[in-house]
Amino acid sequence: MTLPVFIDPDITHPGEHGELTAPAAVAHHVVTVRRMQPGDELQLSDGAGLRITGSITSAARDGLRVAISDVTVEDPASPQLVLVQALAKSGRDLAAVEAAVEVGVDAVIPWEAQRSIVRWPAAKAGKSIAKWRHTSAAAAEQSRRAFVPAIGDLVRGSGLARAFTDSDAVFVLHEDASQPLTAQLRTLADRLAAAPNGIERIVLVVGPEGGISEAEISALTAAGAQTAVLGASVLRASTAGPVALGLCQAALGRW
Repeated sequence: MTLPVFIDPDITHPGEHGELTAPAAVAHHVVTVRRMQPGDELQLSDGAGLRITGSITSAARDGLRVAISDVTVEDPASPQLVLVQALAKSGRDLAAVEAAVEVGVDAVIPWEAQRSIVRWPAAKAGKSIAKWRHTSAAAAEQSRRAFVPAIGDLVRGSGLARAFTDSDAVFVLHEDASQPLTAQLRTLADRLAAAPNGIERIVLVVGPEGGISEAEISALTAAGAQTAVLGASVLRASTAGPVALGLCQAALGRW
């Protein structure tokens, strides 16, 4: 059974094995929320790849000491998996972020598409981004990851096409696409086998409830994106991205 993971950016590499004092926020979570006690094992992470394994030697809500048994630093995934998630009503966009983190996404870009019902005015965007980042961090802990996926700045409309580079493989999930995502991922896996460093990011674009506009599709395909269909059924905004990410993980041999 894997150990519970507690993430805090203030956790630093301890150097030689010994003991460390966990940040107060972690101590509160471990002692008050999880009710862990001396002798219990856990892992601590900075959310950027550091993973410290140890056992609790003393536990108080304002002070937690951990005897270190192992320290590793994980490398970021290559290629990285990026989800562009359109804003959606009823919290479905946040549900998509949570599930995407659990599946293994490396970064999420919030997108206010032309047909998005939900809007983030400038005065609201900062608070909404903070909520997405909190969701990402909580989901990373729950799925026991050593990386907290980054939440990018809000992108609006056709401006999304400017967020990509030549080293990105971009797939726009669209119900009218002629090619299934699974077939396109097999082709991409062959490309990566021949040139492992040729693609830095695999980007999956999920539109809003009303679909992606023709202007947005044109801008994205002009920038090199390919349209792809997941299957015969039409998925909600909260499920399309995580399902597509799972297919990517399988195609890359990670699952």
